[in-house]
Amino acid sequence: MSIDLGHWSTELDIIDLPFGFIYEITNINNDMKYIGKKQCTAVKKKPPLKGKKNKRHSIVETDWKTYTGSCNELNQDIEKLGKQNFTFNIIRTCSSKSEMAYWEAKIQFERDVLLREDYYNGIINLRVSKIKK
Repeated sequence: MSIDLGHWSTELDIIDLPFGFIYEITNINNDMKYIGKKQCTAVKKKPPLKGKKNKRHSIVETDWKTYTGSCNELNQDIEKLGKQNFTFNIIRTCSSKSEMAYWEAKIQFERDVLLREDYYNGIINLRVSKIKK
């Protein structure tokens, strides 16, 4: 049994909710694309209980099912043209923040997103550490 992916599609077999994923959004009217990453879960910190010192932590699901990217130009086009004119495709799942950063940058460089006019990407924001297992 697979999980509900919201508006995302994929050819990957996703059974459990991953930490995050690398995605490609495509405008089907002009074939412009956007490569990005999205975290599926986050740690929510709550204040300590009365009389205690340690903060409480819980893992919560993010807004990934409805997320449309962080690019303003892309989101303006989605607003103007409607979500039905875009494909939202998960191309890789990741198990950590460092793994997501690595694969997002690697795919962006491989596809020359900053050198081509058919990509919405305007920056490769890079801060990568050794992938933690």
